[in-house]
Amino acid sequence: MKEIIPVAEITKFRSNVEEFNPYPWYKQKLFHEPISYHKETNTWNVFKYDDVKRVLSDYEYFSSERKRTVIDVGADTPEGSEVGKIDIIGVDPPEHRKRRALLSSAFTPRSLKLWEPRIHKIVEELISGIPEKTTVDITNSLTAPLPIIVMSELLGVPSENRDLFKEWVDILFMPTNQANRAAVNELKNKTAREYYSFLLPLIIAKRSHLEEDIISDLIRVDVDGEKFSDDEIVRTTMFILGAGIETTSHLLANTFYAFLYDNDKIYGELRNDPGLISNTVEEMLRYRFHISKMDRTVKQDNNVLGVELKKGDVVVAWMSAANMDEAMFENPFELDIRRPNSKKHLTFGNGPHFCLGAPLARLEAAIMLEHFVQRFSEIEPVSDFNLEDHLQPSATGQSLAYLPLVAYYA
Repeated sequence: MKEIIPVAEITKFRSNVEEFNPYPWYKQKLFHEPISYHKETNTWNVFKYDDVKRVLSDYEYFSSERKRTVIDVGADTPEGSEVGKIDIIGVDPPEHRKRRALLSSAFTPRSLKLWEPRIHKIVEELISGIPEKTTVDITNSLTAPLPIIVMSELLGVPSENRDLFKEWVDILFMPTNQANRAAVNELKNKTAREYYSFLLPLIIAKRSHLEEDIISDLIRVDVDGEKFSDDEIVRTTMFILGAGIETTSHLLANTFYAFLYDNDKIYGELRNDPGLISNTVEEMLRYRFHISKMDRTVKQDNNVLGVELKKGDVVVAWMSAANMDEAMFENPFELDIRRPNSKKHLTFGNGPHFCLGAPLARLEAAIMLEHFVQRFSEIEPVSDFNLEDHLQPSATGQSLAYLPLVAYYA
């Protein structure tokens, strides 16, 4: 079992809102402590764009094989952990390349083309249920259910089990702290066993009835004679689900928060020029996906970052802070959907471990915005909304549990 590094001890945020809007902290670090050692957690922390990019991509010096990590997901049970060829997070090239090739067979451009019409249909159905001139919780109406429905359908899971999937993901990707770790881990272990017991028979049955879905693709995978066992497919889908639901719902909800509270002119701009949708998604990933981070273990003594790093040291690369580096982005603390280089953000990582699900997350967000701006000419915040009351901890930092708005038909 890996030791979980308590990130909260590094950030010392005093409220949920401060964690949800960490920009003053990023500014302080970028300007005054771009590389710093944190004694309490025994970690090095890097914030500048070039340094973060180097740590994420240079596996000669910075290894993904780790004993200590900030990644607090999954369970300690055999059913809930990544082992062998399904673990692409905790391994370096060249072994990483072989394992990633197996998994990426289920995330091909061909797959995205097949899925696109299905995502359009799901989005249309959800948006058609949103009334105008009425206070609506956009998280409950759209941004939370969309990734759940998309991922369960793309996996090939019966639609009546979607809510179960959301419940399991929420628990498996629940962050822990010193006070609740034992209780939460016990709950995660129970959930992993439930998920495993549910999905294994479905995968066995699907072997004789292959369809156009991710589980069928994982069954079909054959890379140089390497295939996935039923056990490996169950555990792979657990992590695909978490990545596909938790992070995407966070991005989608934060996009609406940005429209309402960060810059209330953006929605009108986007509606007048839908050609900005793709760039808007990238700018939201840069600016509003705000607690993206990853750790690496120092492989050999080096000073490639300008400080003396020793073999075994842990380096935390703060991708979301790097997205605010003025050396890369002009006026980085402003939200600008016309920014020409938004796509250079590091939210999905960099190098060999670049996020496999990035194309799907981008596609879902773009399709959601396309349909929403067509249907609604204007959106307004609700006056008595209190942000602090409606945030909850998640693997992606503080996530919106409730976001009310009023929308008007075009």
